[in-house]
Amino acid sequence: MYAIVEVGAKQYNVQKDDIIEVDKQPVNQGDNIVLDKVLLISKDKKVEIGQPYLKGASVEAVVLNQIKGKKTTAYKYRRRKSSHWEKGHRAQLTELKIKSIDLGL
Repeated sequence: MYAIVEVGAKQYNVQKDDIIEVDKQPVNQGDNIVLDKVLLISKDKKVEIGQPYLKGASVEAVVLNQIKGKKTTAYKYRRRKSSHWEKGHRAQLTELKIKSIDLGL
């Protein structure tokens, strides 16, 4: 069984006991959260698709940690101008462990 959920503006394919990293959420470590924006649920060979979300379906998760992602670097170079700049960025992330997927039947 798997589900596709929307957290923030991104979509994640999740199964029970998966660990996902999502954009930072205003929750504390150890909190349980319910992700109710479920776009799709597949169980065995049956697929339920929401329009845009499935009514009553939810995914329960527990917050493992608030972390920083890998560093990304933006570099701008202008040829023959002796001009360049470099900026680094580390995204703030929330690490979630999926506890259960509820069909909402």
